[in-house]
Amino acid sequence: MNGTSFHPSSHAAARKPAGGYSPSADICIVGNGVIGKTAALALAQAGLRVTLLAPAAAAAGPAAASGAEHASWDVRVYAVNQIARDLLSSIKVWDALDAERVAAVNGMDVTGDDENHPGHLVFDAYSAHVDALAWIVEDRNLNAALDAALKFSPNVRVVNGRAVSLRSDLHGVTLHLENGDTLDASLLVGADGGQSWVRGQCDIGLDYRAYGQRAIVTNFVCEKPHQGVAYQWFTATEGIVALLPLPGQRVSLVWSAPDALAETLMRQPAAQLAQHLGKYAAHALGALTPLEPEVVRDFPLTLVKPHAMTAPRVALVGDAAHVIHPLAGHGMNLGFADVAALLKVINGREQQRDCGDARVLSRYARARKEEVLLMQLATDGLARLFGTGLEPLRMARNIGLNLVNHLPVLKRRLMAHALGKRV
Repeated sequence: MNGTSFHPSSHAAARKPAGGYSPSADICIVGNGVIGKTAALALAQAGLRVTLLAPAAAAAGPAAASGAEHASWDVRVYAVNQIARDLLSSIKVWDALDAERVAAVNGMDVTGDDENHPGHLVFDAYSAHVDALAWIVEDRNLNAALDAALKFSPNVRVVNGRAVSLRSDLHGVTLHLENGDTLDASLLVGADGGQSWVRGQCDIGLDYRAYGQRAIVTNFVCEKPHQGVAYQWFTATEGIVALLPLPGQRVSLVWSAPDALAETLMRQPAAQLAQHLGKYAAHALGALTPLEPEVVRDFPLTLVKPHAMTAPRVALVGDAAHVIHPLAGHGMNLGFADVAALLKVINGREQQRDCGDARVLSRYARARKEEVLLMQLATDGLARLFGTGLEPLRMARNIGLNLVNHLPVLKRRLMAHALGKRV
């Protein structure tokens, strides 16, 4: 899907399958997160009838947050790359975001963990010939824009409830809901997160590993301007620290800390956490001050590798299809690329095939296999490499960072991969 332009097309519109079977929707999507909503809008704007099944408790959605919450800064943010931005633009969501709460990432500054000879790697948008390496967007901002677009999408029917079983056959798939209702479609899309119910119902096996780390997220005001630079420190004993630029002199922390350290940090007030970060950030950003109101959250880090992204009449997208370490900031971007790939194969299917046709799903699986595998290998490999304190490995990884920084061709390839471009 690299370098793809996204243009909703009537070519994907509903086609009556052979045999007279006509489901109430072409596609049913399970999941009320960013990826599920994006998929619903993209497929509906391509002319398909879409049912979005959302949990009953989430009926009001993130857009219903109070005025005070809207004024605060969300601690959950995404580094959106060019592929994701193109997709969001194509469904008229990107321009609906509150632009004053979106920050462009103009550069990346990565530092290794050798006190005497630390590795150093720098990327910048100018060298990559792009306007920005990524854009930092709050979860709340993105959800609000998606919710508003869904209200005006005539091809999307939102159903609040919980599925208890699913059945697929040659003609389609049927979801049975807790309240006794049923939903049927040609294709079921599982966009229901890392603990996907849809994936479990399809008996798709998976490889799972806990990293023994927790991601701690919060926001700070920084003393010095960040100039749109995202900073990342790989440390020998404290995990991986990242400070991402927010609008103004604000930064968002994503600290992948070992479990024991994370427990200690979560017991500390935010001011003490800011002081702890000073040994990494003081030179570049000056003193850090907790952003009011103080909110610090954490969540466990895992690797989840399902053995397949499809099953009969079912396609998985987002975290339901893959969960990776956040050190590269591309977990959400993989999900957006899943949606773009699914949209492309459905748009390009033959006249006689419906959305859930086995041939269509096999094309989707092939389209995603390489990129997902590469990102899994890269993030897992880096997490393992920087998760050990062995001195020879510490030396090797810092030398490696410095080497890449001085090899323009390799550096350009890494930037292009992160941006979603072919080189």
